[in-house]
Amino acid sequence: MEAVKASAVAVLYSDEDIIVVNKPPGVLSIPDRFRRGLPTVRGILERRFGRIYVVHRLDKDTSGVMLFARTAEAHRALCRQFEYQRVEKHYHAVVAGVLEKDELVVDFPLLPDPRRPGRVIPSARGKEARTHIRVLQRFQIATFVECRLTTGRLHQVRVHCAAIGHPLLVDPDYGGAAAFFLSSIKRRYKLAAGEEELPLLRRVPLHACVLGFEHPRTGTPMRLEAPLPKDLRALLHTLQKYAPYSPAWLQPI
Repeated sequence: MEAVKASAVAVLYSDEDIIVVNKPPGVLSIPDRFRRGLPTVRGILERRFGRIYVVHRLDKDTSGVMLFARTAEAHRALCRQFEYQRVEKHYHAVVAGVLEKDELVVDFPLLPDPRRPGRVIPSARGKEARTHIRVLQRFQIATFVECRLTTGRLHQVRVHCAAIGHPLLVDPDYGGAAAFFLSSIKRRYKLAAGEEELPLLRRVPLHACVLGFEHPRTGTPMRLEAPLPKDLRALLHTLQKYAPYSPAWLQPI
């Protein structure tokens, strides 16, 4: 049963060929093979638009711009753009630790992990994967970054950030914590007797902020943007308030 309201999936653009939406976190892109009853973006959209075709996917916990085709012809044309790396893809992410360089390129091939199905690892035997990382804001314990993907491999941002020693702030699969708590940065944080602290963030802090492509029928360049969701805005506000960055912390004593 689709428990998520259709209004939760905001349509950024639609015409007779394509639909572009802002996917909310916590919703599957397409049906899960083992749990068929979970809500999906495709299911929500098909109730409104009829049959649609999946062009690419975002992980359940990842929010942001997602593109669907409304015809088989549009689907083929868009898939070719993704295959030949003619699509502009930008993500916002919050990584653990302070990145010292303002910009860097991570160029590690990625391979499906033979010991852990559904995950990937850096490997010379893998497929080409390249991520351009640019620092947007530093905090005492984390860094807000923009990641521009030349390729689009499974878990590319998460694995590349982990490979340089800065996994996403929340990412139990690739070296980050399972959740982020206010008590980790707020001094003298106290709970009432018997009260349990709830996490400030329980999902990977990853958001597909920009998707650029050519319209499959007209060839017109298109560039869609999705604003940062409420939970990541709250995370950044909290980090700025309780863990502001100061270059002096990086200097030796």
